[in-house]
Amino acid sequence: MNVPYLMLIVLLVSAALPRSAEAALSVGAARVDITPSEKTLPKGFEGINDPIFVRAIVIDDGRSRAALITVDAGAISTDTWAQVSRQAETEFRIPAQQLLLTATHTHSVPFRNGQNLASSVVAAIAEASAKLRPARMGYGTGVSYINVNRNIIDSVTHRWWEGPNYEGASDKTVAVVRFEALDGHPIAVYYNYAVHAVLNGQLDQISGDIPGATSRYIEESLDGEAVAVWSTGASGDQNPIYFQQTYDLRDIRIKDYASRGVDIANAMPPGGQGLNRRDPKVARLMSQQRQMTVSMGQMLGEEVLHVMRSGLERSVTSVQIAGSQKTVSCPGRKRTDSGRAGFPGTYVDAAPIPIRLSLLRLGDVAIGGVNAEVFTSIAQRLKRESPVKHTVMATLTNGAAPSGYIPNDAAFGYNTFEVVSSNLQPGCAETAIVDGLLDLMNEAHPMEPARTR
Repeated sequence: MNVPYLMLIVLLVSAALPRSAEAALSVGAARVDITPSEKTLPKGFEGINDPIFVRAIVIDDGRSRAALITVDAGAISTDTWAQVSRQAETEFRIPAQQLLLTATHTHSVPFRNGQNLASSVVAAIAEASAKLRPARMGYGTGVSYINVNRNIIDSVTHRWWEGPNYEGASDKTVAVVRFEALDGHPIAVYYNYAVHAVLNGQLDQISGDIPGATSRYIEESLDGEAVAVWSTGASGDQNPIYFQQTYDLRDIRIKDYASRGVDIANAMPPGGQGLNRRDPKVARLMSQQRQMTVSMGQMLGEEVLHVMRSGLERSVTSVQIAGSQKTVSCPGRKRTDSGRAGFPGTYVDAAPIPIRLSLLRLGDVAIGGVNAEVFTSIAQRLKRESPVKHTVMATLTNGAAPSGYIPNDAAFGYNTFEVVSSNLQPGCAETAIVDGLLDLMNEAHPMEPARTR
């Protein structure tokens, strides 16, 4: 047998052998209802406006697994994240560094969470793992204009306050990762957008707010076949663009407190007291608030569906999963005065603030997680400097940093309520987060190009 003929046989046999770097992608998804019963609602809540959920996607690349999980919660404690990640690793072979557990940051749920929430999250992971099946993954981006920068100079006081700043930094990008079965039926969608989930905050009722309304709309539009998992973008300084009913209800509540001798005009708006639902104006504003939440959910949901239908760059049947985490530290401070905004705070030095960074690579998609509320300019800088073609930032992910808000460096010159309340000294966090996530990206390399459809 001559050498060229032997080489040809070797090449043909090699081509027929399975290639480990191209292991088939499998995906499963689940949704678990965590709506409390009316009897167990804590003080300050007067009913249930809409249900809340844990939503989970489990991804298997043939070598390793990852999980994308979002909870309708104001925040997720570090203890809850630690418990969930331990169980995910031991029970479902999902490494802790390949799990992203995100809060939608709805302001219409009890903020405390613990054993019961952890159990529900684990149940969602278990159900999603049991539903793993061969799949394709696609990525694309769209735009939505339902958010706006929320820091302005008040026209009356000429001081920093909260309101729609149409000229301020605001990222309109909707990032979409679609997972579908090989027959084309949808399995799940993971979508990322930067807006605060605060529209229903003055209702004093349980609600998933905009994230919940958007996910429900997407799921209904897909005939209940898929799970729509919200990912909280860098929304530390982003409000819903139409927010007037909330401002009006706040003012009513402030006046009610003032009638009892309590001044809350320059404090975090409270809930659970001061809104007479029988008052026609209050009833109208609350009704409009509910309508606005549904409308914004539909608008954002339609853009996600548009990207899923025709805005994906490609679909792949093989990706490599890679994940890593690190903690960066920045100088801390403790505030010694009070007041919500408009005036510079006074501070003393405090212990350094740890910030957990997480990085999950799904082929050429990089999801950078930060366990705090981050200003949008920091995420925009990350995307500009990222070596990965498709980069998103998921905030309020994998625990809760003791930082409070994380403004970008330039924003520390403004006396906004986010800056005044931040436990971080200026000049560190922006670069620490961006450089930290870039370091993690450089450590997590995909093995080979994925197969395309």
